[in-house]
Amino acid sequence: MASTVMDRIGRVFISLQQIKQLPLLLTQAVPSVPGTLKDTDVPCYFRERYVHTGYRPLHQSWRYYFLSLFQRHNETINIWTHLLAFFVFLLKLCKFAESVDFAGDPHSWPLLILILSAMNYSALSATAHLLGGKSELCHYTFFFLDYVGVAQYQYGSAVVHFYYSIDERYYRSVKGIFMIVATLLSCLSCFGCCYGKYCNHTLPTWVRKLGQIVPSALAYMWDCTPLVMRFFSWSSASDDPAIVYHFGQVAFFLSCAFFFSVPLPERCCPGHCDFLGQSHQVFHVFLSCCTFSQIHAAHLDYVTRRQTYLSLHQSGDAAVCVKLYVLTVVVCLLTVVGVLRKAKQVIENKSKAH
Repeated sequence: MASTVMDRIGRVFISLQQIKQLPLLLTQAVPSVPGTLKDTDVPCYFRERYVHTGYRPLHQSWRYYFLSLFQRHNETINIWTHLLAFFVFLLKLCKFAESVDFAGDPHSWPLLILILSAMNYSALSATAHLLGGKSELCHYTFFFLDYVGVAQYQYGSAVVHFYYSIDERYYRSVKGIFMIVATLLSCLSCFGCCYGKYCNHTLPTWVRKLGQIVPSALAYMWDCTPLVMRFFSWSSASDDPAIVYHFGQVAFFLSCAFFFSVPLPERCCPGHCDFLGQSHQVFHVFLSCCTFSQIHAAHLDYVTRRQTYLSLHQSGDAAVCVKLYVLTVVVCLLTVVGVLRKAKQVIENKSKAH
């Protein structure tokens, strides 16, 4: 009897010892995470204007940056806005796949290109904001890939506007050049953004912004010309269920272009928008709303304007659009390789100088 009691007491004692060791075990399982830094504690190429705190330290493990997805820092909202957008676009694709024969209907391929390009840009953007803080080389690499995402999304916008939204008269005027020009402008946009990032701290901010904004603005204006023609011919009496979503995507795009260009509201209250309220965060939200409206409008056009685009496009036109999409991605990736090589040389030269 006494031995049984002592045995139970021993087990309880061992259990208490294990409980005391629990905090140590948890600490070993989840290593302590370095705190965030002030802007003065990170290199200048990581600093954002009017954002003073919340910068993650450089040269940590990859695990640290992946786990920072669930931590509070000045990139948290930028990551989650486009990560959530990615899953929304994925759900939209799954829903469309129930009624659209993407494999058997070539005329659905422009819609598929748009959705895939939207998923690509949102995923690449979230990745850049998540992992771009590891080092200067990672910063250039992931944001250059982010610009590839932007460029191929611009192409996706152009292809649905040209294929589904265009009217017959304008189509006759631009059918031989529209998608070629859209491809060139998308590639130019990627180059302008990459080179602007490469020259980030050797040129004034307004010059860098100009190099990024002007090519993208030219691409958007060209891509939207079919919509502009359609807006002019629209009347309240016409039966056009997609038109309100087209108006919406243009309004959202103009809003996100403003917040991308102007650092508001953080310019008015420096240091108070370090976690929430940055202009780039607002830009992400408006861009996601623009894309969602655009996808919905393109699907409505695909369904309701079928007789129109069947009379304008031959079955082989969709395959050409797919080939041009692949070409756009390849040229943009080659652009990234070229500009990244120059960026690596600059980094190596700075390392040697130190």
